[in-house]
Formats: sequence, structure tokens, C-alpha cells
Amino acid sequence: MHGGTIVDATIINAPSSTKKKDKKRDPEMHQTKKGNEWKFGMKCHIGVDAGTGIVHTITATSGNVHDIFEASKLLREDDEFAYGDSGYIGIEKREEIKNNEHFSKIDFRINRRPKSLPRVSDNAIDWERYIEKRKSSVRCKVEHAFKYIKDTFNFRKVRYRGIAKNLNKLNVLFACANLLMVKRANKDFKPIMG
Repeated sequence: MHGGTIVDATIINAPSSTKKKDKKRDPEMHQTKKGNEWKFGMKCHIGVDAGTGIVHTITATSGNVHDIFEASKLLREDDEFAYGDSGYIGIEKREEIKNNEHFSKIDFRINRRPKSLPRVSDNAIDWERYIEKRKSSVRCKVEHAFKYIKDTFNFRKVRYRGIAKNLNKLNVLFACANLLMVKRANKDFKPIMG
């Protein structure tokens, strides 16, 4: 592990149907809007090591919880910097970050919203967009873990009722995803059979 964390969250859908015996949805799942589309389910928040891309922390909440509320739970005490998307803007001003002696020293490298970047003339170098592109090139490692969970292990919809049961399944799936990432990173690695 290399002293930095990338934080992000994804929505995992839940069945919104009420055609069950009790005629009710899962009470722990909630609606949220992503882009112009409404989704019903839970959010999975992860902290990924910035150097290796290995997932080290996982939390789960209902779908309507904002990403920034879980960010302090995803950071490690020895982190020197943290990356995040524009959903984490203003994290350094939150009480749980300011009041913690370790977290208050972290260099937060949060992507800005594209609309907030100033326009430059055609013959000028656009340093603002260059810096944002560099941040995104580091931050993309967090998306690899989500790809393994949703595409390789096909966990696009929750299988159980309640956040706790689904969090247990996510812990197992992210452990498997970590093993898969390590195996793919060390293609030439051959274990010694004893």
C-alpha cells in the first residue's frame, strides 16, 4: 500500500416491485437520481489504494445517502493524499476531517466539475483541464474494482433484503476482485508448490 486512497461510490439496484407476499419494498433501500434517471437500491462506498488499486475499505448505505458522508470511513490513518470525483468537493471542510489530526493533514485531490473550469483561447495551454485529466488518470483505478463486481461477478442487483446481508456479499466479492487484480498484475508469478 502506497499512502494514498481513492474514494468512490456506486449504486447497486434493488427490485422496486411490490408484487411480493407482504406487498412492500425493502425498507432499507431508497431512491436516488443519477443524471436524469431515478434508481432504487443501495450505495456501495469503497476506498482503494492509489498505488495498487486494491480495495481496502468497504461500506454500504441506502441509495439516498450522499457520497461525502461516508468518505471519512474510507480513509486510512497513514494516508498522505486522497482522490475523489466531484461528489467529494468540500470534504476538507467537514467536521470529521477537520477535527481528526491525521485526516486534517491529507492532501485532497478532488476533481472539479467540468462546467466550473474556465474557458481558454485556442492558442493557450489549458492547464486547468490538464491537471483535471491527471487527477482522473489516477482516480480511474477505483472504477476497475466496480467493473469486476458488476461485470465479472454480475452483481448489478442486490440478492438479499437489507443492507447488512448485501454488505457481507460485497466483502466477499471485493476480496475475490482483489485476488483477481493481483493475479492479473503478476501474470508471470508462479507459486512454488511444497
